[in-house]
Amino acid sequence: MSTKTFIMTREDALSQRRWNLVDAEGRSLGRVATQVANLLRGKGKPSFSPHLDCGDFVVVVNAGKLRLTGRKEDEKLYYSHTGWPGGIRTETAGRLRTGRPDRLVRTAVMGMLPKNRLSRRLITKLKVYPGAEHPHGAQQATPVAAQD
Repeated sequence: MSTKTFIMTREDALSQRRWNLVDAEGRSLGRVATQVANLLRGKGKPSFSPHLDCGDFVVVVNAGKLRLTGRKEDEKLYYSHTGWPGGIRTETAGRLRTGRPDRLVRTAVMGMLPKNRLSRRLITKLKVYPGAEHPHGAQQATPVAAQD
């Protein structure tokens, strides 16, 4: 008796793609980022292949209402550089959350993905919005339950 091993191809992965909706209101940043990273990679699927983009699209709403624990609001710093000499910029997590909460979530998720070309392709499937409204209604995203 012989059993054939199923090998996922790129075409198979594209045909199984779905849209997920994650509500971040009142949830911790790290918990949301972990859940989103797993959905983007497709680690919960039985057909997961680490070398393929077999994950789903993820829409994160209410990113401005995330919860930061401890003193991260004032002490956690995010750095960016303008490209000019001495052009480093720092911003606290609290200030970033009020101004650009999408960058807060995107940075946390990027830190949880592998550092290669695949992660740069995966992060394009992440859509983050500060409020409850999003323009992806036609995709009929299915709400994902919180795993806190």
